[in-house]
Amino acid sequence: MKIKTWLYVLLLMLIPTFLLVTEAKKGSNFINGIDQAFSSFVDVIFNILFFNIGGFPLIVLWLIIGGIFFTIRMRFINIRAFTHAIDIVRGKYDNPEDQGEVSHFQALAAALSGTVGLGNIAGVAIAISIGGPGAVFWMTIAAFFGMTSKFVECTLAQKYRIIKPDGTISGGPMRYLSAGLAEMRQGTLGRVLATLFSIFCISAAFGGANMFQANQSYGAVSTVLPGLPSWVYGLVLVVLVGLVIIGGIQRIGMVAGTLVPLMCLLYVLASLFIIFANITEIPRVIATIVSEAFAPKALEGGIIGVIIQGFQRSAFSNEAGVGSAAIAHSAARTNEPIREGLVALLEPFIDTIVVCNMTALVIVITKVYNAEEFAALREAKKGAELTSAAFGTVLEWFPVLLAIAVFCFAFSTMISWSYYGERCWDYLSGGKGLIIYKILFLIATFIGSVSNPSSVINFSDATLLSMAFPNILGGYFLCGQIAKDLESYMGRLRKGEE
Repeated sequence: MKIKTWLYVLLLMLIPTFLLVTEAKKGSNFINGIDQAFSSFVDVIFNILFFNIGGFPLIVLWLIIGGIFFTIRMRFINIRAFTHAIDIVRGKYDNPEDQGEVSHFQALAAALSGTVGLGNIAGVAIAISIGGPGAVFWMTIAAFFGMTSKFVECTLAQKYRIIKPDGTISGGPMRYLSAGLAEMRQGTLGRVLATLFSIFCISAAFGGANMFQANQSYGAVSTVLPGLPSWVYGLVLVVLVGLVIIGGIQRIGMVAGTLVPLMCLLYVLASLFIIFANITEIPRVIATIVSEAFAPKALEGGIIGVIIQGFQRSAFSNEAGVGSAAIAHSAARTNEPIREGLVALLEPFIDTIVVCNMTALVIVITKVYNAEEFAALREAKKGAELTSAAFGTVLEWFPVLLAIAVFCFAFSTMISWSYYGERCWDYLSGGKGLIIYKILFLIATFIGSVSNPSSVINFSDATLLSMAFPNILGGYFLCGQIAKDLESYMGRLRKGEE
């Protein structure tokens, strides 16, 4: 290791030591003080960003309209190039001579590790608790259109990425918003949107990608380790996350490339076990989900409330339209931007249409979403614990298995998002003070572990979804170029030139 790296590791060890001493001296007042200050701050931010238009939060309308527009503009590329995208991920078109830091598969794994997380476990449970089973239907619809939003933003990230002299890649919305709009003689608008995106992304790295993961994963782990103090769990995460994010995207890609497939397999197998054990219930469950998507029973907000929950939780889970995954995909080893965009459209399919729906089936099959004994968990928005309870109704040891999966999901999301925020910090600061960002990121990990779930969820939604404002607006300006490049690529593919 270099001296600078050793100093960073030493600092990581000093932060937990300081916090342990402070906790020992001040007791629970220290934790309560953090929680109260954070809750007050979140209330102000959430009320500003989530104002309603006709019953819909503006950000939800923004995501719906964007996803539908891009899908029609790209002529349903999410359907017609689906199998080709799988071939790309399998390595059929890999070229080791292409510029980039990671393979198509590693880029997909790194991006999935940032999306396949507590949104799939806790987020689904929260959506069903608030919006009923019908919210799952709208989550799936949102993911379908979100596949094209992902394609557009990740193609743009490849098209406008910057390759530095040392071979490292810097790409994402902050790059294509500034450079792409400058090409269209909208340089000032591009710089403003890029700056806004970077600020929102750094905030989201601290919030939805960090605090939410730490908070909800603690809830799941504490069910199998009762009595585990939240601050101890937070300190463990601080050290583990810190040791990985030292290595940058290559180490993150290596860890994610191993961890993501394993944890997905673990979680999917556990879910399938419950689903097949209750196979006769599946027709009833599907009928309940579809019927309550259009005729929800006794839920606040009626059908609009169900749609809002579905789209909001879908966006939080797969991040389509938000622009975050574009940062990971910009580092992929390829000279064909369209190709990496096609890889990216698989994310919402895997994340929401597959994983989230499996979680939903387990929750609805076991009926924990409306059982009286779990009312306290629903009211407190303890989504991970509610999902754990659903698994536990089948076999007593399933919560242990879920706790392991939850921890892996949370950990992988946090390390990937640390990179997203780091790239935006790099854009704003010109590469200076990255150590400050990493320290702040680790402090946010600790705060998320000890704060109440409602405040963390609101802050997570506000910071993550706000990124969609500048990202989708820039996408409207730049999607014409992508449509032309797409048809050129598909034409060459049909001729066998790719």
